[in-house]
Amino acid sequence: MVLKVSNPNNVKIYTVSGSNLTRKIPEWLARSKKQLLKKDREWQTRIELIQDFEFPEAANRIKITPDGQFCMATGVYKPQMRVFEFSQMSKKFERHTDSENIDFLILSEDWTKSVHLQNDRSIEFHDSGSLHYKTRIPKFGRDLAYHKQSCDLLLASAGNEVYRLNLDQGRFLKPYEVDSTGVNSCAINPAHQLFAFGTESGTVEFWDPRSKAKIGTLQQYIDQSNPNSSEYEVSALSYRNDGLNIAVGTSTGLTMVYDLRLSHPSLVKDQQYGLPIKKLSWIEPSLVNATGDDVESDYARILSADSKSAKIWNSNSGKLHCTIEPTADINDITICQDTGLIFAACESTEINGYFIPSLGPAPKWAGFLENLTEELEESASVTVYEDYKFITPDELESLSLGHLVGTSLLKPYMHGFFIDLKLYNKAKAVANPFAYEEYKSNLIRNKILKQRESRIRTMPNNQALPKVNRKLAMRLLEKDDVDSASKKNKNSKDKVSANESNVGSRLLANDRFKGLFDNPEFEVDENSTEYKLLHPTESKKSKDHRQSRYSDDSSDEN
Repeated sequence: MVLKVSNPNNVKIYTVSGSNLTRKIPEWLARSKKQLLKKDREWQTRIELIQDFEFPEAANRIKITPDGQFCMATGVYKPQMRVFEFSQMSKKFERHTDSENIDFLILSEDWTKSVHLQNDRSIEFHDSGSLHYKTRIPKFGRDLAYHKQSCDLLLASAGNEVYRLNLDQGRFLKPYEVDSTGVNSCAINPAHQLFAFGTESGTVEFWDPRSKAKIGTLQQYIDQSNPNSSEYEVSALSYRNDGLNIAVGTSTGLTMVYDLRLSHPSLVKDQQYGLPIKKLSWIEPSLVNATGDDVESDYARILSADSKSAKIWNSNSGKLHCTIEPTADINDITICQDTGLIFAACESTEINGYFIPSLGPAPKWAGFLENLTEELEESASVTVYEDYKFITPDELESLSLGHLVGTSLLKPYMHGFFIDLKLYNKAKAVANPFAYEEYKSNLIRNKILKQRESRIRTMPNNQALPKVNRKLAMRLLEKDDVDSASKKNKNSKDKVSANESNVGSRLLANDRFKGLFDNPEFEVDENSTEYKLLHPTESKKSKDHRQSRYSDDSSDEN
């Protein structure tokens, strides 16, 4: 069992669910082919952080309850909502609806009270038992927010009105009218309750809930170097808990960070895909993620997500922390508060889960993730080529398997073929039935040569000349002699430092290169065409000089 891990920007991101990590097999097929599943490597390495953490087709929205014990998600098809209990790591229940969900809010600390905005202009209120109440709004809704102090439910619509549904009185109140043809998003400041409405005109209007009047408008950001930068709509809004900062996402993939006391953005971040920003979230600094940016550790991070990727970056400098790129388009994304666990609702059956240790610890209900990720990452992964052997056409002919070219037993790849490892071993045994005898004789010969090492005369530096790649060793030792001679000559311009002297001797004594002078398979063939092309001007006189200088007695070699 191996976890999929990516390491962009030296930040580890563990995929703990989704992305085809847990392949689902029907129960009837699992029963009928139970024996075959024992050999299925993908089935054996499956990981299920939360059981049935999926939808039949795709997930639309996902949110975690304020108490952090449950997760509510909506998806298709058929349109439905599902609640998952973290303590049990399984699905608690599912409930079907008449229309597809656009967005929803959790009104209580747990999952028992929620309101859902549907794509047929209906608003549904659900309790612990079933659908509690259903009503409709005049125009299609796009976003919703809940103001707890006044019990007003704000509904952004396709027109210039933000509808107000008072849950205490049970009736609609006078809506807020904005100076635009439509409202895409709305947000409520958690500190002083200031309303913010993102419009199709690219502006953000701020409304005071006490006076029910607009108190200011944030105009479009215009980049002087790009005259078309003002042609966008506001697609996402998110207030920071300090009450002074707001992040604004646009339909062109820009994220702007504003201080409410200033009219121009303090930072503009480009998502690079040119797609609308779907979700913005603030990640407050903690003891865990504060160690990542050193000097910038006191600044919060922002998660900005479009349909292709979700990026986490510093809200002060814009420095990228990490990027999450699921295999399917992102519909929604949420973070478990004060942890490093992130859930993404995508256009796939499974809900993706990512654990980023640099953002925070694992939640209490999944505390095993911190140890599990390290253990599974260290284990060796099984690759698709493990059961295959790559051979060249020449090796194929030597094994008398040339007639298999063009069949399913050989898979062409680059300048050779992949062949089943079992078939390769059988063919090799048939082609060379005395391979074991040769291996045995070579093993005996190596032991005898090892015993004769004491009889071999050594070089002047008391280092024995190896039997493998002797000429290479000669050249290295000859270079040491030249370097030592130049070192003695104080007036020479080729004088070398102490670290550069005796390089050849140290290389021969280094265990890392031991196989180069011990293993016959690494023998350099100087008669080969490749060697002659690399050494076209090698002097025969220098070769004879080295051989006469460093040659051993023939009796010692035999």
